[in-house]
Amino acid sequence: MANISTAHPQAWLPALSAVSPEIREWLQYRGSLTRRIQDRCARFYVEPVFQELARVYGDEWIKMKLRPYELALVREVYLYCCDKPVVFAHSIVPHKDLRGAWRTLHGLGNRSLGSMLFTNPGVKRMPLEFKKVSSGHFLYDRAILHLTTDNPPHLWARRSLFTLRGQSILVTEVFLPDILNLTT
Repeated sequence: MANISTAHPQAWLPALSAVSPEIREWLQYRGSLTRRIQDRCARFYVEPVFQELARVYGDEWIKMKLRPYELALVREVYLYCCDKPVVFAHSIVPHKDLRGAWRTLHGLGNRSLGSMLFTNPGVKRMPLEFKKVSSGHFLYDRAILHLTTDNPPHLWARRSLFTLRGQSILVTEVFLPDILNLTT
């Protein structure tokens, strides 16, 4: 069991400000991000980098209404376009919900979570939240691990809850610099 718990109290925002139009378009897109990237990419793939029961970060357990030391399945993947990582995705689902609505998460492997979320009509998406992250924030530090270029001063992230039969999964996506090379 991994322990990746540290608190970062900075607030997530319900709306964007001071964001370039190019990244805003990606951040505010409410459909399947996987499908949108696939439509703009000759070779798309998912690389899983972490999937374990773990304690979650402070702002996540609050959002998920978990106790501070309650375990959740944490899954992290990179979405690639032509061998360049364009998105880092970090998802959590409470351990207790792995026997219920989200029991198929264990077997996703290198398939995207979006392929499951956006094909099930019972899944409902809650509003998006946004945050600019930089060095020292767990999302930034984990997201830049596979970058082969200089690390940007900050990255934009978004997150939202998805619910199915009263159970939630929190999906966070961090947009990496090469996302801007995909035409919108």
